[in-house]
Amino acid sequence: MRTVPKAVARPSGFLDDRLGAAGFLKRNLRKIFPDHWSFLLGEIALYSFVILLLTGTFLTLWFKPSMTEVVYDGSYAPLKGVMMSEAYASSLEISFDVRGGLLIRQMHHWAALLFVAGMMVHALRVFFTGAYRKPREINWLIGVALLTLALFEGLTGYSLPDDLLSGAGLRVTEGVVISLPLVGTYIRFFLFGGEYPGDEVISRFYSIHILLIPGIILALVTAHLVLMWVQKHTQMPGKGRTNRNVVGAPFYPAFMAKSGAYFLFTLGTVAGLATFAQINPIWLYGPYTPADVSAGSQPDFYLAFLEGALRIMPPWEINVLGFTLPLSVIIPALVPLGIIVVGMAAYPFAERWITGDHREHHIADRPRNNPHRTAIGMSAVAFYGVLWLFGANDELSTTFHISLNATTYAGRVLVIAAPVLAYVLTYRICLGLQRSDAALVAHGVETGVIKRLPHGEFVEVHAPLSEESEAHLRGKEPVPMLPAGANGSGVLPERLRGPLGGLRGRMSRAYGGEKVPLANGHAPGTLGNGHVPKKQGVLPPH
Repeated sequence: MRTVPKAVARPSGFLDDRLGAAGFLKRNLRKIFPDHWSFLLGEIALYSFVILLLTGTFLTLWFKPSMTEVVYDGSYAPLKGVMMSEAYASSLEISFDVRGGLLIRQMHHWAALLFVAGMMVHALRVFFTGAYRKPREINWLIGVALLTLALFEGLTGYSLPDDLLSGAGLRVTEGVVISLPLVGTYIRFFLFGGEYPGDEVISRFYSIHILLIPGIILALVTAHLVLMWVQKHTQMPGKGRTNRNVVGAPFYPAFMAKSGAYFLFTLGTVAGLATFAQINPIWLYGPYTPADVSAGSQPDFYLAFLEGALRIMPPWEINVLGFTLPLSVIIPALVPLGIIVVGMAAYPFAERWITGDHREHHIADRPRNNPHRTAIGMSAVAFYGVLWLFGANDELSTTFHISLNATTYAGRVLVIAAPVLAYVLTYRICLGLQRSDAALVAHGVETGVIKRLPHGEFVEVHAPLSEESEAHLRGKEPVPMLPAGANGSGVLPERLRGPLGGLRGRMSRAYGGEKVPLANGHAPGTLGNGHVPKKQGVLPPH
């Protein structure tokens, strides 16, 4: 009989006697987690955030968040004797004089990009699979808040070195802030402490960057994980998987080992990028001065869509009650981000209102099985992608020798046309994939074996699907929609009467329902051309 070593038993007994943690640990260490590659996308963001906290702590030991002017006397010879802020001088010191400083600074920057990218991809996975539905609406809202905060966290961190590139971005930020009606001047005073550029913005951004936003993000990440743990993880459809169970591996040791390895892989990737791929070489840009701007300056990718909106927006402005509203700045600053963030936050509730579906969902959808939702998501991706691309319209014009005006006008057309085209194409692709699934369920998998029928026709023999594959395909459910009438009488429910109710009913009929039933492929047992095979013409399942 195996006995627990005293080195383990005594501390464990000590803690259990005082905290009663044995039952809690035993119960939760055996919690089952489903196994699917897409579920690891959110962990990229989580582990990147951990790397950000570790590298950021290192950087705070040497960074000086001050705009006081000093004469540079460090290791980088081209800038010796140049007047610059203490923030920029300390950033140069970290890069050239602190052992490992440049590696850590670049790891911090790469981890920031991976953090935002990981959250974006994770949000797309949750959206396309419908994992935001009841009971996970609150967790979805927390995720939307995390993504929004990450954008502002990136903005404040990007500005801290006080180099010419980040200063140009900060100048754009100041222009956007001051254009906001009523509150713009107050926000500018809060951030800059007076007229731009002032001498307070770096220290204020520093406090926001290392204390305020990270603290909120840490609290929201904790709440996000706790809710996920309590509500259990969604799982993909498959054999033996229902809304009442979870099929997978236990948290300890399987999921813990996998997550530990994945963290090390993420850390190694960030370290490799920081070692071999230079990012943000601030010494090449020089210190920020309000009179200068670097040519071809671009923000990090997660803010490029706002830059693109500013560049392709027509120069509109209106005068109201003696006040000038620069729509060419207000609209790009508020509308694109508002469409994406508000749309993401409202979608679970809008979908529930349209479909009338109040059930709990623990089985994730395959994106093809809800074509309207998938098409809407791809429209948002196309909208974001066009704005992101034209945030570099000057670089596009220079590289491909195209008129800058031509790229600007193209952006104005594509920002409307691309989402519409993406919607139509995605919807048709989803229906095509559903038809392919129906054909697989109906007559199996093509084998490449050609058989001649008694009357001379040549056909291909199909093999039945494996049980797991067939269960995966048959996990499809019709998209819920509102009933057409009460008890089959044809009388509309009260909630569907009136103009708003009529609109809701039409939207529900368009959005919901079964677009391509699985039985619409070929009749079961056929060879794919309507002919029923002989018994010897069908291959046995593998």
